[in-house]
Amino acid sequence: MKAKLIEQAYAVAKERYAAIGVNTDAVLDQLQKQQLSLHCWQTDDVVGFERNDALSGGIQTTGNYPGRARNIDEVRQDIEFVKTLLGGNHRLNLHEIYGDFGGTFVDRDQVEPKHFQSWMDWAKENNMKLDFNSTSFSHPKSGSLTLSNPDKGIRDFWIEHTKRCRRIADAMGKAQNDPCIMNIWVHDGSKDMPVQRKKYREILAASLDEIMEEKLDGVKNCFEAKLFGIGLESYTVGSHDFFTAYCATRKQMYTLDTGHYEPTENVSDFVSTLLMYVPELMLHVSRPIRWDSDHVTIMNDQTLDLFKELVRSDALDRAHVGLDYFDASINRIGAYIIGSRATQKCILQALLEPKAKLREYEDNGQDFERLALMEEAKSMPFGAVYDYFNLRNNVPVGEEFIQCIQQYEKEVTSKR
Repeated sequence: MKAKLIEQAYAVAKERYAAIGVNTDAVLDQLQKQQLSLHCWQTDDVVGFERNDALSGGIQTTGNYPGRARNIDEVRQDIEFVKTLLGGNHRLNLHEIYGDFGGTFVDRDQVEPKHFQSWMDWAKENNMKLDFNSTSFSHPKSGSLTLSNPDKGIRDFWIEHTKRCRRIADAMGKAQNDPCIMNIWVHDGSKDMPVQRKKYREILAASLDEIMEEKLDGVKNCFEAKLFGIGLESYTVGSHDFFTAYCATRKQMYTLDTGHYEPTENVSDFVSTLLMYVPELMLHVSRPIRWDSDHVTIMNDQTLDLFKELVRSDALDRAHVGLDYFDASINRIGAYIIGSRATQKCILQALLEPKAKLREYEDNGQDFERLALMEEAKSMPFGAVYDYFNLRNNVPVGEEFIQCIQQYEKEVTSKR
């Protein structure tokens, strides 16, 4: 009965959208192909399998909800369950600290592709592609400066780590016959005001250039900026202006993390300019509150505007969409699904916008008509389209996923 109602609601929505020039069937095909790069670290609070230590290095997880994944099998178990609640086929994003180290300690300048072979095998079995990140935080040599450290010994350690991470990503990309997107982010900064800002940025640029000297066909690199880190509030070496310039001059992919800006800034404002000077964008979709707190993504104006800008710029195919938040204050799988579905809904609503008609109004100077249609589009029945998308994918529709997660908690995570 419910399936029939969903189909009927979609039929009505399809007609409503057709009246404003939008083909919902075509949009659903686009959404089906749109992959999210799911962040493995939502399952375990960014602890990983290296030292079993709490997250540190300018970032932190808050909360201690029961049921954290404690090992590689539990992380994979949670990811496999998450897949059953999301329409479409998605990727998995790994940090270096999530290697399969076999119970032995492997320092970060010694990591190799073999430590991720089981992940490559698992991903193939689960029809997932892998993305990757170097990990400069939560380590005795992290301090406040890594790739920008004037101490050559410390700096070389992190240069070697990042080079090895690129080789791991390259192996992943070749194994899955699709480039692995590797993100490089460092927390480097200063708690108080430095007097040699340029010095550290010159060192960082030189380190990155050395890392990128090796040509690897299986990996696409992206570089992530940040506003500030906890305990590093006064100065960030890899700031937005630094990485914008670096990516533009080196023709590299830029990572837009929506949690790495002032909460009053709208990240969508940066999209059109960046697309003029960098080849592609990597999106880390999050939600900042007060500070870079990585709250669960929701369907708010900032996230909606981001995807609307990408669609309006005909650039959704130049953007890779990943999630990047770690909330341990609520059920972690619940947080996973809320954020993933919110991101899908924002992409869907952006795709359902009557772009052709809006462009026509703008080109003709019909500003009233443009604003009127933009406002009316907001209340169009996109929810009926998303319900049908989930029904078609045989995953829970609407609030049905709540009970699924409650059952998983009862049977699995509560027993950890």
